[in-house]
Amino acid sequence: MKYGTIKCLVLVVGLSINMNGQSHYPGQHEGKLKLDDTKNAKVLGFNLQDVKLLDSPFKDNMLRESKWILSIDAKRLLHSFKTNAGVFSDLEGGYFKVDKLGGWESLDCDLRGHSTGHILSGLALLYAATGENKYKIKSDSLVTGLVEVQKVLNQKGYLSAFPQNLIDRAIAGKSVWAPWYTQHKLFSGLMDQYLYCDSKPALEIVKGMADWAYEKLKPLTDEERKRMLKNEFGGMNDSFYTLYEITGDNKYKFLAEFFYHEEALDPLLSKVDNLNKKHANTYIPKLIGLSRNYELEGGDKNREIPEFFWNTVVNHHSFITGSNSDKEKFFEPDHLSEHLSGYTGESCNVYNMLKLTRHLYGYNPQIKYVDYYEKALYNHILGQQDPKTGMIAYFLPMKPGAHKVYSTPENSFWCCVGSGFENQAKYGEFIYYHDNKGLYVNLFIPSELNWKEKGIVVKQQTNFPNLGNTQLTLSTANPVSMPISIRYPSWAANAEVKINGKKQTIKAKPGNYIVLDRKWDNGDTIEISFDMQIKVNPTSDNPKVAAVTYGPIVLAGAMGTEGMLEPGPYSNPKLYNDYYTYDYHVPGSVSNQLNLDGKKLEKSIVKENDNVLKFKIKGTANTLKPIYDIHRERYIVYWNLNK
Repeated sequence: MKYGTIKCLVLVVGLSINMNGQSHYPGQHEGKLKLDDTKNAKVLGFNLQDVKLLDSPFKDNMLRESKWILSIDAKRLLHSFKTNAGVFSDLEGGYFKVDKLGGWESLDCDLRGHSTGHILSGLALLYAATGENKYKIKSDSLVTGLVEVQKVLNQKGYLSAFPQNLIDRAIAGKSVWAPWYTQHKLFSGLMDQYLYCDSKPALEIVKGMADWAYEKLKPLTDEERKRMLKNEFGGMNDSFYTLYEITGDNKYKFLAEFFYHEEALDPLLSKVDNLNKKHANTYIPKLIGLSRNYELEGGDKNREIPEFFWNTVVNHHSFITGSNSDKEKFFEPDHLSEHLSGYTGESCNVYNMLKLTRHLYGYNPQIKYVDYYEKALYNHILGQQDPKTGMIAYFLPMKPGAHKVYSTPENSFWCCVGSGFENQAKYGEFIYYHDNKGLYVNLFIPSELNWKEKGIVVKQQTNFPNLGNTQLTLSTANPVSMPISIRYPSWAANAEVKINGKKQTIKAKPGNYIVLDRKWDNGDTIEISFDMQIKVNPTSDNPKVAAVTYGPIVLAGAMGTEGMLEPGPYSNPKLYNDYYTYDYHVPGSVSNQLNLDGKKLEKSIVKENDNVLKFKIKGTANTLKPIYDIHRERYIVYWNLNK
């Protein structure tokens, strides 16, 4: 059933492209990297600072994120680090006067300090995305404080908000909550400060930390190494490959390879799905590190394992929203209908799956990667943030009648809050790509691409998906011959292309790129329209349990606020981990039963207004809206069909 179209207007001219830049996303940060990671790349992303967001819900999220991240005092973020080092430089009346952060940043939490790492990354990304100096000023204050802490600790470069004893416990196989995971966040944040903000002190801190790690880990036996890797270590391999790329120092390559986790990864090389009951976000970063290795060193193994993992997770372990996991763990493949709980879809998992998707797309630019990225970006990440407060949801619950549970400004600081500081700052990273021949348009998000090397500015204006139209305008000086590749989404039923108002013959099918290769003059236009359709999507294990989509957008039933008790929809500030035990108090009046034939359900769904994504299910009181647009009320994603 057709309800709308996407109209795409593109004005373009030619360019000459080289593949000589490098980065942890190939093609970026040229001049700051000793090694080339583009030799296996087929397409390259643009620098984040070359893509500016225009007015849209994405930019709204970024602005809310900006307000919150700037409001957190640097002294508070450095408090646990200074406490660990015994640096009491903020005395007032004989007391260290800092309002301590709560939740996972409490001084009694093993993960303390992880948020500072995420915030360093978030500030660097905001600086790149906006060019506004206030983010660099805040960044510099944090880096300066960490330089002082590292110096006072005087432990061969070690730096953390907790003592080395936590690392020792991980090495010994004793109970401890993921100290290397926390170190990874700090490593990543400091390297982002160097790559995006040109902070040389941040790079020196990281090199010191890595030199300490080399001396700490090199003497370990293989048995000790494998025992240590049973503890969650985040993306330490990713961080060390990035540092190896920046410096060319083989010590850091050794460390990256040291964190290869055979127990988790070798079965994937044999095409064995070993994910059931495994902690999802412990797994995903390991694959990002392998992809980094492939970009730098090549090797079939480094490509095949992440590709198999991605296909397995996306096709057999993911909900309709692109998210995965129940209570943070993978479950049996294709058993979605059995796991519609209040603790599904951890946001960190989606954050890392999108990172992995970008890496895989770079050396294998298939539409399936862009389709998944769009699905997860719109249906999970965009709606992860509360538009009222800017707070972040840990999970995207699939439980009928549940609602999103948001963090609090002072007493949460969960892992998903940390990754949220990054998510909302880098929406421009996947909209456009390029190769040696031409330009790729992947996502329909209001934005402006400034390709300074080629003297080209592409401005995209769109209300997609609300109105289903997008317009791109390109400003340039000279005509040129080149291909322009525009994604033909797999969800699109049909496409229509016009160049300068003249209809073109399309040979491409959904799930490919529409390639327009010709000589372009300044002022040329391309219009593209894609049909968007309502679709009913049954779960693979139960055809009577289904979700509804409109193009790539998941439509959920908006169910009101009956029975929602304070402090809901926010986490209890006195319980920093209640995201995992939250009682949704779903009233009996909320039902996901539909007395409709699933094969004919799409014919019963009608759009109420051409300008807004709001639908009614005939014969019921149910209203459907995009899941990203439902906040502070209950909803239903999956329906039980009675026929």
